[in-house]
Amino acid sequence: MRFVDEAKIELVAGHGGDGCLSFRREKYIQYGGPNGGDGGDGGSIYLEAEADLNTLVDFRYKRLFRAKKGEHGKGAECTGKKGDDLIIKVPVGTVAFDLETEELLGDLTKAGQKVLVAKGGEHGLGNTHFKSSINRAPRRITKGTEGETRALRLELQVLADVGLLGLPNAGKSTFIRAVSAARPKVADYPFTTLHPNLGVVSIEVDRNFVIADIPGLIEGAAEGAGLGIRFLKHLSRTNLLLHIVDILPIDNTDPVENVIKITRELEKYNPELAARERWLVLNKVDLLPAEEQQQHAETIVNALNWQGRVFEISAISGQGCSELCYQIMQSMEDEESY
Repeated sequence: MRFVDEAKIELVAGHGGDGCLSFRREKYIQYGGPNGGDGGDGGSIYLEAEADLNTLVDFRYKRLFRAKKGEHGKGAECTGKKGDDLIIKVPVGTVAFDLETEELLGDLTKAGQKVLVAKGGEHGLGNTHFKSSINRAPRRITKGTEGETRALRLELQVLADVGLLGLPNAGKSTFIRAVSAARPKVADYPFTTLHPNLGVVSIEVDRNFVIADIPGLIEGAAEGAGLGIRFLKHLSRTNLLLHIVDILPIDNTDPVENVIKITRELEKYNPELAARERWLVLNKVDLLPAEEQQQHAETIVNALNWQGRVFEISAISGQGCSELCYQIMQSMEDEESY
């Protein structure tokens, strides 16, 4: 299925039904009073998070959604039927904004969570409501009000505990394949990852976390280079970032400069995200002789003046991956204990 993480839709809630103008007409009753019933309320529109969905692709083909109108009132004080509410299923992690005002209408982070996005119109009153001691035969009713009309911008932000960050071909997809059941595409050319991939990493029974792999960034991503920064929003919910770096790039670029480039793009996109806890993961250490791995890693760390945690791994051979995942799990459990 095609991955779509943004969509625009239009909503029209149901109009309320009009009140009824009616009088009793019964044999042997000379002066039948007013008996016009109220109209029914218009149907409202809700978004509901659905665990089985993982893309907004359906909204590329259907963009207009209408709820049912309320029925008009009837004689004999019969109230019109309320219009059925419309419930639109969206993936867990969907955020809804009013397209015109940019107001946040809802952030659906749990399956079954529901949010009202367009309220149905109010019902009109029948002439029964306007009977009084001085007006025994009122000919007054009220009409139902219109339902809300709204345009929404939907964004899907994947839910993950850990996010992977780095240049194309740094080994992010290979790493997530090594530690989880996720099977993103892996190849020896840039941008093999075209959309976010999620993997569940299990340390042992009841000890697991979710990791997200997004397409790689390049210098100038904030200005739209490469795949731009469109997918960085998928890291906004993560608690920890793993900055994966190719320790010996095949294009002979400098790993230190590569880290600095990505850090700059992250800061341009969102300083808050850039300030989040980030671990440096030096990948492909198996390309170096064992006696040179530690020295090469220390050179990179010292040049960066890196203050966070550092790990040396080989995603393709599995070296260091288990220890890294264990440390991630431990860090998450320590956070929860506070």
